[in-house]
Amino acid sequence: MEILKYTEAHINYRKKLREFLEKEVIPYVDEWEKNKIVPKSAWKKIGGAGFLCTGVAPQYGGMGGDFLYSVIVSEELTKTNHTGLITSLHSDIVVPYIESYGSEEIKQKYLPGCVSGDIISAVAMTEPGAGSDLASMTTTAIEEGDEVVINGAKTFISNGINCGIVIVAARDPEVRSPYQALSLYIVEDGTKGFARGRQLEKMGFHSQDTAELFFTNCRIPKKNRLGEKGSGFLMLMAKLQQERLVTAIGAIAAAELILEYVTLNCKKTKVSGKPVIKNQSVQFALVEMATEVKLGRTFVDKLICDHMEAKNVVIETSMAKYWITEMVKRTADRALDLYGSYGMLEACPVVRAFRDVRVMSIFAGTNEVMKGIAAKFMGF
Repeated sequence: MEILKYTEAHINYRKKLREFLEKEVIPYVDEWEKNKIVPKSAWKKIGGAGFLCTGVAPQYGGMGGDFLYSVIVSEELTKTNHTGLITSLHSDIVVPYIESYGSEEIKQKYLPGCVSGDIISAVAMTEPGAGSDLASMTTTAIEEGDEVVINGAKTFISNGINCGIVIVAARDPEVRSPYQALSLYIVEDGTKGFARGRQLEKMGFHSQDTAELFFTNCRIPKKNRLGEKGSGFLMLMAKLQQERLVTAIGAIAAAELILEYVTLNCKKTKVSGKPVIKNQSVQFALVEMATEVKLGRTFVDKLICDHMEAKNVVIETSMAKYWITEMVKRTADRALDLYGSYGMLEACPVVRAFRDVRVMSIFAGTNEVMKGIAAKFMGF
């Protein structure tokens, strides 16, 4: 029995999205990978077609869909075997901060553009000297009258080059508690004192722009703060369950795609006149891979249901994030072995996937951090 209950509307939406991707995305993926960036025009196309920020309410230009629409978009984009249009970051990780904590003025100002693709969003937490440890963050935000002055540097910021807005986590230097000092602020592209550094060269995620961001006496309106001053840490904690679930969804979809690629190749490739898939050792390898993929899919789908029912599944999403991102790495590595010599060539689709999935165990909190969170909440 299927765990997720897709309606006819969901099914039609997936079909529409597949048709859009076949026409507007897949033909350009290799070009985007070569150029190391996806043009902003592609974001506008996918937004204009109704595939960004599916959960945003209609009064802000969205469709007000449930989380299953986000799942559909994430899965279908993963099947394009590239990560440049990382819409899940924009739609399901960054924009929810604005939806949940932004003032009505902020929502009216930014959400319609986020839905249409005219505004690409990013979130800036990681710093050169502070990765998953928010308490070590050094970027400061000092409120002066109706303005906030931000100083600091952020790194490894996805969508850093293309972003029209970035949600910046910064601390009040006068507040001693690191967890009560953090606030979240929206900084617009073009703001004086906000500068992009170099686009970072990465092992994978080639078409996804990742950059350093710098804030030097960057002045923004105080009304650009999300929520109450000092509530940034609680906001981040509240949204991390969905962020880690979104990561797990992308990872399981990638594992399924890799398994599909390698299975098809083993059926087509012949040795001594016989398909490779008829070899018992190959069959066993594929069965082992398929077993792990099916276990991961069942786990993720159950968590999607729980998340949609607003259950607290912090422990389980931490487990899923670490286990499935490790599993997809194993799957990609084993798949390349089964490809043989072809697995050394860029023409092999799993080569790109192998590079891309490697970082999944690092972002959204390293897998060591995931285990630590699970242990803490389990009372160990």
